[in-house]
Amino acid sequence: MFEPAIALLEFNSIATGIEAGDAMIKRAPVERILAGSVQPGHYLVLVAGDVAPVEEAVEAGRETGSGDLRDTLFLPNVHPAVVSALSGELQIQQADALGVVETHTVASAIRAADAGVKGAEVVLLQLRLADGLGGKGLVLFSGLVADVEAAVEIGSFVAEEQLLRQVIISQLHGEMWESVNRSGRFGGHFSWEAM
Repeated sequence: MFEPAIALLEFNSIATGIEAGDAMIKRAPVERILAGSVQPGHYLVLVAGDVAPVEEAVEAGRETGSGDLRDTLFLPNVHPAVVSALSGELQIQQADALGVVETHTVASAIRAADAGVKGAEVVLLQLRLADGLGGKGLVLFSGLVADVEAAVEIGSFVAEEQLLRQVIISQLHGEMWESVNRSGRFGGHFSWEAM
């Protein structure tokens, strides 16, 4: 479901994250809150709803947890593809190129995904966040080479100092497309028969 705004606060401390999440939901009537711990011992609080309450909730979270705040995100007109990706929806579509933006934080990955899909004619294939990635974020775009280049450049720019790496791969091999379009966890890919 499309929400006009989402925000995410990423904390280094689980205890602080719980306290901040409580302050956020008490201060503003947001439509949704999703909170929990992720590897490696961080705590995420995501809120969604109308712009003003979400913005107010973010302010409460920042005030409460400023000492342990790792990264923040506030998107007042989040792209529907980002909302779909956050719900776990995968877009399985082979194209001319694959673009990958890898970030140090979850918030920066979501920011990169939103900016990239708004700024170029690409498909947001996946948005992988935190668990199984050591707390990092991974954004996967597909489309024509020039469009993927633009999305990766835009996404990398908004990720700023949280950018870890970016790559653009033209004509990705079919077997690699299959691997990319799975869950991303190495052990989950084995379906070999015993020899």
